Amino acid sequence: MKNTNDLPCGDSKKALEFPHFPTRLQAVVWRNWGLVKVEKLAHVLKATPKQIEGLAAGMGLIKDDSLCPIWHERGYLTIIRRNWHLLPYEQILGLLEWSADEMAYVLKEEDFLYGKLGQSKPQTEPIYYRDLSQEEKTKTADLRDVLNEHFKDDLKASEAAFGFLKNYGKNRKNAVADLSVDGSGLRFIYSYSAIYGDPLLNEKLDPYPDGLLADYAASGINGIWLQGILYNLVPWCGESKYSVGWEKRQANLRNLCLRAQKYGIKVYLYLNEPRSMPADFFESHPDWRGVQSQDGLAFAMCTSTRGVLDSLRDGVAELVRNIPEIGGFFTITMSENLTTCASIAYRLEKDKRCPKCSPRGAPTIIAEVNKAIADGAHSVQPGVDVIAWSWAWDPEWDAEVVSLLPKDVKVMCVSESGLPSKAMGIEGVVWDYAISKVGPGPIAAHQWKKAQERGMAVAAKIQVNNTWECSAVPYIPVPGLVEKHLRNLESAGVKDFMLSWTLGGYPGGNIELFKMSKDKLAVERYGEAAAPFILKAWDCFDSAFEEFPLNGCATLYTAPQNFGPMSLLAVEPTGYKATMIGFPYDDLESWRAIYPEDIFEEQFRKLSTGWADGLKRLSEAGKILPSDRKAAFEDLANVAEAAYCHFRSTYLQIRFVRLRNAGNWKAISPVLDEEIELARRLYAVVLRDSRIGFEASNHYYYTANDLKEKILNCRCIAEKNQ
Repeated sequence: MKNTNDLPCGDSKKALEFPHFPTRLQAVVWRNWGLVKVEKLAHVLKATPKQIEGLAAGMGLIKDDSLCPIWHERGYLTIIRRNWHLLPYEQILGLLEWSADEMAYVLKEEDFLYGKLGQSKPQTEPIYYRDLSQEEKTKTADLRDVLNEHFKDDLKASEAAFGFLKNYGKNRKNAVADLSVDGSGLRFIYSYSAIYGDPLLNEKLDPYPDGLLADYAASGINGIWLQGILYNLVPWCGESKYSVGWEKRQANLRNLCLRAQKYGIKVYLYLNEPRSMPADFFESHPDWRGVQSQDGLAFAMCTSTRGVLDSLRDGVAELVRNIPEIGGFFTITMSENLTTCASIAYRLEKDKRCPKCSPRGAPTIIAEVNKAIADGAHSVQPGVDVIAWSWAWDPEWDAEVVSLLPKDVKVMCVSESGLPSKAMGIEGVVWDYAISKVGPGPIAAHQWKKAQERGMAVAAKIQVNNTWECSAVPYIPVPGLVEKHLRNLESAGVKDFMLSWTLGGYPGGNIELFKMSKDKLAVERYGEAAAPFILKAWDCFDSAFEEFPLNGCATLYTAPQNFGPMSLLAVEPTGYKATMIGFPYDDLESWRAIYPEDIFEEQFRKLSTGWADGLKRLSEAGKILPSDRKAAFEDLANVAEAAYCHFRSTYLQIRFVRLRNAGNWKAISPVLDEEIELARRLYAVVLRDSRIGFEASNHYYYTANDLKEKILNCRCIAEKNQ
């Protein structure tokens, strides 16, 4: 059993300050209001519920704990992020009612959450209740006045957080007719709302409820996927604390496979194997221990050691034997997670690399892992798909991996990798997650050709609904760009598709382009009279989105476009580096990648200005819309408005940092005014559409209260620099 002292802290820099709140105590109450029950919050802060309610009322907060249980089950990542700079581990655990072991697991296995948090826990002192001073009471009254000024006619939520979960199965009423699976190829996707870390342990948190399966089938989807951690599905390393619950997970997985079959859908497991393990695991397998992770928290299983690959093969075979209905597996062998000794060898100094694996080379190691998984699966069910995803394979040796793979393995490539990208004369290269740049690119074409020459099947990994270019909306309404990409892949002879990573799993949006052109889609969804205006709006969105400045993944992962107006502004440089889909901070250097600051700013200005033109076209369509198409139109209008708020706010945040760093506070005033207006606009959308701000592997990026906090933040900065 771990305690809080065993949890990772990294360099543990001083936490950020939040001067727009009179006290940090009030910041804790504000950020957890409606997410953590008052009684639990009071217990953690050593207060009475009445005292906490008094603090909340002073800030204009109204008690409503009705959603706290679902936040605890499905929004715990949001709770962790919003308290990361406020509370020490012990108090965060208190809010979640978790043990240190549970936190350790989530930090490691929840899509490398600790990396998203910056691999560092900021220094925070415990916060406990105390009475406010008279000065603090006065500042609190001022805070309430600011909110009353901007929310005079405060809207009421027509759809509360997580409300979209109740809509599964209903979406078919607004879906285009005749979208049954046509058997022309594999189209598999990730759940729009699944818990990522351990989705099979708790049947209450069903990653694929029947309504969602029905929606997927109606949209032409015939495959779904979820993460599988092999040691907690099969005790392939031996029975241990790490495999506790494997029987339950297997039972839930088989039940999912059987339910999905009813809709013509197969279930695929993502295997990122063999998983790295903490030091105590190797007490029973000392010869399996490979290189150490860079954060020092785990070690690879060395696949050059006899027994590791055999056990991996046998574990996969046992899983398929117990769940013969499973559709297949796809693997990633070079992810951000440490798996084999080769998976991070390029990041390690030579003297820290594995002496057994290094001489053998990454291609051999990667091919062996995929072969072990394929051999295990096919020894039981020859028809099970095993897909080797080439994500992060080095172009210098990727062809060698393909040549070493068994022929019964399918090779999947990121379609857009290697695409040239250009912004105002600055040339870049796309790596992944692009809708703004239309593929396929040269890397996928090269790998597909090599595989096809060997008689191997191929697949394309694409993003159809959204990407990290803006993952806070269920889909980015740029069907012209998506349609062009799909037609290009059709011409290249690609028939099998992975349609999303953890983002982009909404059952609708652009997915229906697999069945019809965008022109026909506009008519089917919005009626013949409105369709021309919709198409003009889409054209504006397409053209604007092409301006997204993209090179590699730095901007995708670190810039504010996934968080939009909720990202706070700082009067002084924070000194914090932006983290991967975690905290953008004010780290313009990371955001801009290769682009000079002025060009980076200008690209987002052009993107947001062009998008605003599309919103005008959309409003024209709304005036002539048939009454029976209003639900579909409101869906599109909400998504397009939210996307604009994210893109425009990103431009403004870039501009703010540049002006602040130059000391030009006079020019900052209009930036603050517009950021306030964007927060108000997005707030209104959030209250009527619970999908906005949500992404499965990050939960909610923000709540309605966060957008109110942004207004407090902007007003605080404005007052300090009058």
